Amino acid sequence: MQLKHFIDTEDFSREELLDMIRLTRQIKAADRAGCTPQLLKDASLAMIFEEPSTRTRVSFEVAMTELGGHALYLKPGEIHLGVRESLYDTAKVLSRMCDGIFARTLKHATITELAKHADVPVINGLTDYNHPTQVICDVTTMLEHIPAGKNLEDINVTFIGDATNVLSSLMLICTRLGMNFTQAAPVDYQAPSSWQEWARANCQRSGGSLTITSDPLAAIHKADFIYTDLWWWVGQEDQIPARRAAFMPDYQVNLDLFSKAPGHCKFMHCLPASRGVETTDAVMDHPRSIIFDQSENRLHTEKGLLAYFIYPRLKHPTAEEKQKYQKEILATLDQLVPPAA
Repeated sequence: MQLKHFIDTEDFSREELLDMIRLTRQIKAADRAGCTPQLLKDASLAMIFEEPSTRTRVSFEVAMTELGGHALYLKPGEIHLGVRESLYDTAKVLSRMCDGIFARTLKHATITELAKHADVPVINGLTDYNHPTQVICDVTTMLEHIPAGKNLEDINVTFIGDATNVLSSLMLICTRLGMNFTQAAPVDYQAPSSWQEWARANCQRSGGSLTITSDPLAAIHKADFIYTDLWWWVGQEDQIPARRAAFMPDYQVNLDLFSKAPGHCKFMHCLPASRGVETTDAVMDHPRSIIFDQSENRLHTEKGLLAYFIYPRLKHPTAEEKQKYQKEILATLDQLVPPAA
């Protein structure tokens, strides 16, 4: 069958993305009933991490185990990723030994190069540009907490904060699905024009909407979900004083700002969070905060994505085929190893 990678939600239609979310929700229901299907029995996933992770590593590793497979954690220094071995060679070797490749890379070009040469599905676990597994999880979580009487296309999502890799992914998936998306940030930290152009093109097809503003109060007046993220990323440490000055206090999601949103509005954060910086304890631990529902859903999302991309490519032999090979192998072993006296 055709090889598909999960690098960017923009590579998929609205219907395909909704299929991924539907599968995720079905597997979650099975999990809750203690009936997780062993869809990836004996399959292996190579997990490449160029930087540390909590939710992403744990969710993918547990997901593979509970689906009946195995995950290999490959951290920096343990493999020759693009250093002593080309990305081409790494992709080809892992493709011969594993049924899928997951990668969290510092540069987006690294994962696109891996996918270019891999012969098994490659799943993007975060780059400096985007974080597609996170936003499949986010939309799944929103659907679980959708306001009464609303459909997916009626949801208003407000992101308050910097133009991070999470913002790019969330903005693009929401507009692709026909949702209404707003970013509130200082002008210098708003989504770049290229992202906005892609999102507006999505809106033309889906009927969604995009708003970019520097007014956080205007951004939240219809919000069903307020979402924020860290104000600085890896490699931006020297910008911390300037970034803190630009965002604080107007763009901090604190209780004062949160209380001005509609009474049903939920708070989201992909985590890790800097408590007391982009948001406060009072909001993160608020009864309308769903950050830990969101975090748990990373596990169910990874199961859905792994099943969606890997299961169709696995061999599914019959019982007769299994018995045939086992009989042949046991016969050889019996010849090589005399029975114990």
